[in-house]
Amino acid sequence: MTRRRSCILTYHSLDDSGSVISTPPAVFREQMEWLAAEGVPVVPLDRIRDTPGAIAITFDDGFRNFFHQALPILVEHRFPATVFVVGGFCGGWNDWPSQPTDHLIPKLELMSWQEVEQSSRVGMSIGCHTATHPFLSSLSATDLDDELHRSQSEIEQRIGRAVDTFAYPYGDAPPHVRKAASGYFRFAVTTRLDFLKPGSDALDLPRLDAYYLRSRLWFRGLYNGYGTAYLSLRRGLRVVRQMV
Repeated sequence: MTRRRSCILTYHSLDDSGSVISTPPAVFREQMEWLAAEGVPVVPLDRIRDTPGAIAITFDDGFRNFFHQALPILVEHRFPATVFVVGGFCGGWNDWPSQPTDHLIPKLELMSWQEVEQSSRVGMSIGCHTATHPFLSSLSATDLDDELHRSQSEIEQRIGRAVDTFAYPYGDAPPHVRKAASGYFRFAVTTRLDFLKPGSDALDLPRLDAYYLRSRLWFRGLYNGYGTAYLSLRRGLRVVRQMV
């Protein structure tokens, strides 16, 4: 086994649809059981840069199936996780204006504020994913600030705790967006597919998308040479697709 590198896992929805944002609940349970059995340190997001060989677990969007499918498993294993919620859509559906209309993303329910509050009370961290899930780089400076301030403020009022973590919608995080986020948050995560490196920027943290790790082989290979090579290939293919 190669030296373990810290990483942040990204999940979205736990369902059996097979979509690009979906992980089957049975697969998620098996993955968490494996982490527990292997003794892999699972730490809160704000400790991941300071804990070598650890994993932080994140969920984007705040789907209702997190509350029913993931939360009981995380509590069972005493694993912390961060759930990034879209403040303006809690209790509704993931039909925000920027949602693609190509039917690759299923229409799914989002947690209610009551479920968000209950998740917080049992030890989950609640992070911010904006108010309306826009492409932040397309906004004016005023609208960008409004998205950050309004969403952070509402979540804090709902859960009664400070919110200092943020996930950039679609990983859209050019320098001016990161600078704006730094005025509100201590940590922010992207969609850049990579392990953490020494000195990783706290406002530009890479993550490993669980979509690429649904196979038992690839998930358990996170810390092996073949797993690292697989993720490097995936990262390269992503770059090529973005250039086309």
